[in-house]
Amino acid sequence: MQAGALPHGLLLSRHDSWETFSRTCAILTEMLKTIKYRLRPTKKQAHQLEAQLEECRTLYNHFLEARKRAWEDRQESLSFFSQCATLPALKAYCPELSRVHSQVLQNVAVRVDLAFKAFFRRCKAKETPGFPRFRGYGRYDSMTYPQYAQGWKMGERVLKLSKVGAVRVVEHRPVEGTPKTCTIRRSSTGMWYVTLACAFTPETLPGRDEAVGIDVGLLAFSVLSTGESTPCPKFLRTDEHDLKRTQRQLSAAPRGTRERRKRRAIVRRIHERIANRRTNFAHQESRRLVNRFGVIAVEDLAVHRMVHNHCLAQSIQDAAWAQFATFLAYKAAWAGRRFVAVNPAYTSQDCSGCGHRQKKTLALRIHQCTCCGLTLDRDHNAAVNIMRLGLQSLGLAPRSSAVYGGE
Repeated sequence: MQAGALPHGLLLSRHDSWETFSRTCAILTEMLKTIKYRLRPTKKQAHQLEAQLEECRTLYNHFLEARKRAWEDRQESLSFFSQCATLPALKAYCPELSRVHSQVLQNVAVRVDLAFKAFFRRCKAKETPGFPRFRGYGRYDSMTYPQYAQGWKMGERVLKLSKVGAVRVVEHRPVEGTPKTCTIRRSSTGMWYVTLACAFTPETLPGRDEAVGIDVGLLAFSVLSTGESTPCPKFLRTDEHDLKRTQRQLSAAPRGTRERRKRRAIVRRIHERIANRRTNFAHQESRRLVNRFGVIAVEDLAVHRMVHNHCLAQSIQDAAWAQFATFLAYKAAWAGRRFVAVNPAYTSQDCSGCGHRQKKTLALRIHQCTCCGLTLDRDHNAAVNIMRLGLQSLGLAPRSSAVYGGE
């Protein structure tokens, strides 16, 4: 496909418009979407929910112990169905299990089964597997209702739960699609949330002709191939003073005291506030880009390897590039946009004008090509290369061409 060089991106001209092409290629099948709401239970309801989580934790440990003993004593592997079949007898022996809905108890067996499947999968892959662990007190924080209208139902600003009652919901947005499952979760700060998994048919946005390459970094969170940049918010660095002060107070408090529990809760609240701000920023930035561009190309970064650099690890984790790319990917799929992650190798070293490769250190922030004389910001040059690679991988530009998105 012939691609023209424009100051603000790339105009695709092979088809009548990108809108026609995207609507033809869009997959309009049902997708799953999760919606998270804050719960406001009363003290009695919160106590009932905590009691149910404790019963689920006890059952989880029982199922894990049963599987372990069956293998050690009889060389027998228990299945999910065999453990579910023991639930009626367990309820008769331990009446406290009747406080929890039957399908929630079955989901506990599902979680144990998934833990063992993951363990055996890692063994077969010759990795270093960790055997499924027993859950200590306070270490079981969620429970799932796997079927709608079976133990739960969403009402108007309330969530009706079996054996708990109507729990008030902060319904900041309407439920989209058909609810399928419901997960109740207790955060580390003691707040309660509900996550609804809903099946829905996404509505594509009006088509856009513009393509963009995105280079992420630490000085600027993102630099686009159009030359625009977004400053890095650095949420952890912003609250670092408060976090260090509260962590010093936590370390000074004697172990096992009420004061230490209070200090630990304060540290958790600060961490949760930072995570919420980071997630909100990633949502807003990804939505802005998906609404604006029809083709989005990013780097396929291996963040888990990059954090091995102890000098930059904290800043890389604070930037949350992987979370940002994940939000971009699913928002693009819902909107009918095209999203591609390209190999990041040499995107900063290759010249976006002529393709000449020259090595640069991280301290060198300006790209100056010795062949064609092109001079521009290092991250802008990388973003243009990322856009070119993305268009080539999608078949929207010839392999031999060097696409430059503007000065």
